[in-house]
Amino acid sequence: MLLKVTDLEISYGSKVTVTDANIELEKGEILSIVGESGSGKTTVIRAIMGCLPGNGSVSGGDIIFTGKSLLANTQEQWRQMCGTEVSMIFQDSGNMINPIRRIGEQFIAYILTHAPQTSRQDAYQLAIKMLDDVRLPNPDNVMRSYPFELSGGMRQRVGIAMAMTFSPKLLLADEPTSALDVTTQAQIIRQIVDVRNEYNAAVIIVTHNLGVASYMANKIIVMQNGRIVESGLREEVIGNPQHEYTRELLAAVPVVGGKRYYA
Repeated sequence: MLLKVTDLEISYGSKVTVTDANIELEKGEILSIVGESGSGKTTVIRAIMGCLPGNGSVSGGDIIFTGKSLLANTQEQWRQMCGTEVSMIFQDSGNMINPIRRIGEQFIAYILTHAPQTSRQDAYQLAIKMLDDVRLPNPDNVMRSYPFELSGGMRQRVGIAMAMTFSPKLLLADEPTSALDVTTQAQIIRQIVDVRNEYNAAVIIVTHNLGVASYMANKIIVMQNGRIVESGLREEVIGNPQHEYTRELLAAVPVVGGKRYYA
């Protein structure tokens, strides 16, 4: 078992926002966590990443990754793990990139932070390879570009490339398509599936769209008001939903030609 989350409870001060969350994930699997805004989806993956904002904390349960409890990590152990063993793609990677520094400067700095023994030339070549792997045309030009010179989809691909640089075992994606147009959304979703296929990484993707989840996930978790109300294999959740909230989410998926398609 790569990741096992048991009875997870997350609090902000005295307020409990997520309770009784349980997740099991094997290497190479894709899990989608779906639900409306405020249901606790992002809070769960931020807890796994060790980056809960403000006074957020894990107040109950455990997070076991590769057989070890992440809750026992020191700050230095979190720093070493994030970006190498566990990486995250944010909702809009463009907002995570410094707008006044070229992509190449930031990518090289990212590599050297995690692998300080690497030469700048080797870091540059590794960045070029990663940009090429996510099918960005003319990677040299991308490295010379400022973020505002790239489209939203290109910036998101830069984020994916950086996240996968050190072949992490687990990739967390926080609504990575919500800021993109429909065509680019489909491209990014396919890109994440390709990343899983190439690196055999486990993926957890947070989305409010069950259509996206049904396309790419092996397993689906449905969250509502900080609780998991349904979970299971994709075929079970999509084909035979047990909870009324899951049925409501499925009913919101657009219908094409009078028939509803989920996969």
